[in-house]
Amino acid sequence: MNSLRRLFAIMQKEFRQLKRDRVSFAMIVMIPLIQLTIFGYAINTDVRHLRAAVSDESRTDLSRELIAMVAQTQVVDFVGTASGPRELEQWIKEGRVSVGIVIPFDYARRVERGEDQPAQLLVDGSDPIVGQAVMQLAQLRLPGVKATATSRNAAVEERATAMTSPVSRPIIPFEVRLDYNPERISAVSIVPGLLGVILTMTMVLFTAVAIVRERERGTLEMLITTPVRTAELMIGKIVPCIGVGLVQISIILCLGVALFHVPIRGSLVDLYIAGLAFIVANLTMGLLNSTFAQNQFQAMQLTFFFFLPSILLSGFMFPFDGMPVPAQWIGELLPLTHFNRMSRGILLRGATLSEIGRDLWPLAAFFCVVMTAVLLRFRKRLD
Repeated sequence: MNSLRRLFAIMQKEFRQLKRDRVSFAMIVMIPLIQLTIFGYAINTDVRHLRAAVSDESRTDLSRELIAMVAQTQVVDFVGTASGPRELEQWIKEGRVSVGIVIPFDYARRVERGEDQPAQLLVDGSDPIVGQAVMQLAQLRLPGVKATATSRNAAVEERATAMTSPVSRPIIPFEVRLDYNPERISAVSIVPGLLGVILTMTMVLFTAVAIVRERERGTLEMLITTPVRTAELMIGKIVPCIGVGLVQISIILCLGVALFHVPIRGSLVDLYIAGLAFIVANLTMGLLNSTFAQNQFQAMQLTFFFFLPSILLSGFMFPFDGMPVPAQWIGELLPLTHFNRMSRGILLRGATLSEIGRDLWPLAAFFCVVMTAVLLRFRKRLD
């Protein structure tokens, strides 16, 4: 009985402490809720609704029928019409679309002759999952179109088929061109994405733990009593970590090139500028977590709370366009989403920062909003 009383006392003490620890209690509820929502709703391995554009130089009923057939598959959604193949290629390079359809001016004549692959399908191969999803479009067949025989034996076979079947033999309409990763090597796509994933985990965690550790040791209160202002203290905490993040980018790039032969088609200066903006945005998130955490364990919990949606909703593991619209709205708020686009665009597609710089502005906005919250939270807690 005495043992049961002692055991009950310990259990009662743990429940009371858990009740007082609001951050841990919230994590107990929120982590399963977020995981269930993300994995059950937002994550979709059956990729649909990829952004696509078309260059229709034929402009015939047959070409419009082909475009309608592709749209009915729901694999792609047409978001624009290019003036020609070069503009279509530029849109893919800039990341505006993932798929392009080129229909030549003599498309109808090629179909009448029974030529296989009379149209071309351009695919952004920097994401292997996109390439796999789009490959099914290459199996589309035009109904009611008879292929012209190319030999005497083929002609005899065609006449025999026509006598026994009322449906003419269809043809495959697309020649597929997989750009930027034609070998479909997964590491080529994964390494640029890992740049952002590793930086997200380390930058947010390092900053949050550093602030909380000083609070636990009592040195943070000593800094506040000095003439150092809050903004100066926060910036002073961020700047050394920026150097750490840039070193991590260099290490990942060197290993990626040496071990996995990842191409570097764009400018490294552009990549480091994009990386700098991404690092600063993540560091402010770490500072914000430190204003909620009471100890280092809670800081790690909050880091995981931010890291899990980032890795799943940023387009690193699954194509961003294939996710439901509400999940895309959340993903647009995460810094990793925008850095993934820039890193893959610069490294794999050879895009310049001027071509994909539109993703820098969300990082700047994220920094301003979160840094403002950090300054307000820090003053409120340690005034």
